[in-house]
Amino acid sequence: MTWSEWSIKLQKKTETFLTWRKRRHLVKKEKQKRKNPVLDWADAIISAVFIVLLINQFLLQAYMIPSQSMVPTLKISDRIFVNKLIYGPELLPGLFKINSPREPRRGEVIIFENPSYIPMGPVKDILQRVIYMITLSLVDIDRDEYGRPKHHFLIKRAVATAGDRIRMNKGEVEIMLPGQNYWHTETEIKELYNLQYTRRRIFSPEQYVYFEKAGEALALLDAGLTLANDQKNAVNRYFYITNSTAGPSSWSQKELIDNASVQESRYAALYALKPYSRLFREQWSILERGWYIPEGRIFPMGDNRDDSRDARFFGPVRLEKVLGRALFKYWPLSRLGIIR
Repeated sequence: MTWSEWSIKLQKKTETFLTWRKRRHLVKKEKQKRKNPVLDWADAIISAVFIVLLINQFLLQAYMIPSQSMVPTLKISDRIFVNKLIYGPELLPGLFKINSPREPRRGEVIIFENPSYIPMGPVKDILQRVIYMITLSLVDIDRDEYGRPKHHFLIKRAVATAGDRIRMNKGEVEIMLPGQNYWHTETEIKELYNLQYTRRRIFSPEQYVYFEKAGEALALLDAGLTLANDQKNAVNRYFYITNSTAGPSSWSQKELIDNASVQESRYAALYALKPYSRLFREQWSILERGWYIPEGRIFPMGDNRDDSRDARFFGPVRLEKVLGRALFKYWPLSRLGIIR
């Protein structure tokens, strides 16, 4: 075939394509004219919602920080984006998580399902997550009787990984790495793994004396015994240090129980009172000798160490419950930046 014949053939095909394209454009334009404006807007909104939902479910999801447990890294009301793809996304909100070869690493800020969370039911849980995603975390229908968010998800830092043993020493983290028989301070671990995050401590090591005394007093109350004056003074000092408004009538309630050092001292005293109790022995052993992190689990903690309810209270978290890694803060604009 000569060049002239090739040119003629190409010209005909081009003309055919352009004619088809013009006809298609005219048909589409006529349909657009006949379309109801309300339906047109509804179609555009539904398409936008669907795209936002897909992005939030599989790629990036917006979250709002509800507490100060991650101060100074994250503050209350910070809005962040989380990488949902890195550890394997869920096919549906809360269901059918896809396994990923990439597991959370030490030092990463992760979001995971709260092990202490009491679900509303499968339909309401899915609805809550869909609404939360399509509104970019502006609307959360999962609230308690006081109107506060119920913390379905938690954002903490992965401090210990599989094979580690971790314990607290007067509020400071100590980690025994796999294959070793000695403890590293968290500062040493940060240097060893080149981690750059900052921790916040509220209490000094000297103040932990009163925490230990408060735990002993709580154990005596649990056992139905009467406190001596010095033990009552220690509990009052504990409440003073923690700026608590609680008084003697609520010594055995949440504000004492929610302190890890108080718990350790409490179970040590309970075990001494009742050495035959398997529960007290096991709880004391975990707090005294540290938690062992088995395969398939991770130990997340808040950077605000003295004001964070984390794995110290509910234990190592299963990797399939980890939903993503925190990437960057996008609001307020004054705090815009990468999360490290």
